[in-house]
Amino acid sequence: MTTTSAAHTAVTGTSSRTTTATRVGQVVTVLVTAFLAFDAVIHILNIEPVVEGARKLGFDPDVMPYIGVLELVCLVLYAVRPTSAMGAVLLTGYLGGAFCAQLRIDAPLWSTLLFPVYVGVLVWAGLYLRDQRVRDLVAGRR
Repeated sequence: MTTTSAAHTAVTGTSSRTTTATRVGQVVTVLVTAFLAFDAVIHILNIEPVVEGARKLGFDPDVMPYIGVLELVCLVLYAVRPTSAMGAVLLTGYLGGAFCAQLRIDAPLWSTLLFPVYVGVLVWAGLYLRDQRVRDLVAGRR
């Protein structure tokens, strides 16, 4: 770091803000990843509440383990830095399917129908905050 950029960092606090954003992004990512990993595992195990939920949504409960594996693959891609953007895109598609499944059964708007949207926002917020490349892309920098 040159003297000029060190002085700029000291005056503006850019490095401190970036570090804080990265840490907050990592915390959000860990929380979202833990929730989605739990969801994937219960789908893979096909426990009774998953079977009941699948029937309510009009799905064959026998496909739930495949859905869980798909979710887990997307989640691993999201958690690994080189593939995190692709994982976020794939999780967005997965969560879009969850939204559509809830829409089919006229689920309550704020609590159930929009829940996959909330999770998707957290997926992208975590990635945005923890990855400078994504922040640069959103800002239009290369």
